[in-house]
Amino acid sequence: MIGYYNYTVILTYLSLISSIMGMFFAAGFGGMRPHPEYAIICLMVSGLCDMFDGKVARTKKDRTESEKKFGIQIDSLCDVICFGVLPALIGYSVGMRDWIDLPILALFPLCAVIRLAYFNVAEEERQSKTSENRKVYEGLPVTSVSLILPLIYSFHKDIGEWFPEVYGGTLLVIAIAFITRFKVKKPSMKTMLGFIGVGVLELIWMLYKTKTK
Repeated sequence: MIGYYNYTVILTYLSLISSIMGMFFAAGFGGMRPHPEYAIICLMVSGLCDMFDGKVARTKKDRTESEKKFGIQIDSLCDVICFGVLPALIGYSVGMRDWIDLPILALFPLCAVIRLAYFNVAEEERQSKTSENRKVYEGLPVTSVSLILPLIYSFHKDIGEWFPEVYGGTLLVIAIAFITRFKVKKPSMKTMLGFIGVGVLELIWMLYKTKTK
């Protein structure tokens, strides 16, 4: 079979599957009404998987160069769908359906693609020169949307009819941050665990707001 199917790519594939499920929820699968709240949860699950897929891959010390390059490519290809396409589809699901919204819904995944393609080129060059782990990222990492957008969505009932505009504005700012040249320190394990804690609190808050409104 074409491709690699060892444990180093399992989390990457699970991340993709979660986002595909999120797309179905956002669009309204099987005649059900759209459920952007379920799509947001799928986005968070994808973010959790993506947070650790690289660390899991590095535990396999005998990876060939082809396996390493495949890992870089498959991770970014899945990230385009998880953190580029799914957030845009969620935007459509929450009410971004006017013609004025279309440029933002198109720009967001475009900027995600540009950022990830740039990362692939830079990462291959970096790995050809050193075996050290990456210390910083350029531009806002696409995975960050799995924390930012759930936080915004948790207030959608408080914001009310203006929420599509708020969500769209958030997408626009994030899209620009994807391709803006600034450095972000790669999070340590302690920071990543902190992100998980923040994500759990966001999920609890979102579920609470859903039940009480």
